Amino acid sequence: MPKVESAADVAQVVALLDAAGAPASMAVWAMMETPKGILRAEEIAGSHPRLALFVMGTNDLVKDMRARHTPMRLPMVAALGIGMLAARAYGLTILDGVYNDIQDSEGFRTVCRQGLEMGFDGKTLIHPSQVEPCNEVFAPSSAELESAAKIVAAFRAAEAEGKGVVTVDGRMIENLHVEQAERALSLAAAIRELQAAP
Repeated sequence: MPKVESAADVAQVVALLDAAGAPASMAVWAMMETPKGILRAEEIAGSHPRLALFVMGTNDLVKDMRARHTPMRLPMVAALGIGMLAARAYGLTILDGVYNDIQDSEGFRTVCRQGLEMGFDGKTLIHPSQVEPCNEVFAPSSAELESAAKIVAAFRAAEAEGKGVVTVDGRMIENLHVEQAERALSLAAAIRELQAAP
């Protein structure tokens, strides 16, 4: 859905899907691309169980804010953060906005890394040349996967001994770290499954 600005917008689309006989599993994705939409992000995120994902519409946001596209995206940081908080509060997936300069591969990688560091699940793309570098940035690295497997194994062993925390490579590990490690392992398994599909 483009330019979502309220829970009522989501409800209207859901009503249309229901009236058309769409299966209940058909998800709604909301483009978060106006100042009003960002200011109502929490309301929108919690509006309906069909709503599964936010897409940050950074081009329209920059235009409406009368801001500029900058390498560090400083004009967008507040909007990106609000969208992220609302999405995470309601268990939604969230995709970062597009990168317009398809000739600037290093700038694209930098913005992908920034999106990953901010917590985005992925990025919307506008050119086939962006697919591979985006996947490289957002997919867990082999070092991250090795560390994740080590964390999960060590924590499970500690649990079997009745302990709630463990140290791995000098770092204290508790439930929240195990959840992050399991998510990385699960994501890697899903990627392998997709790659193996015909």
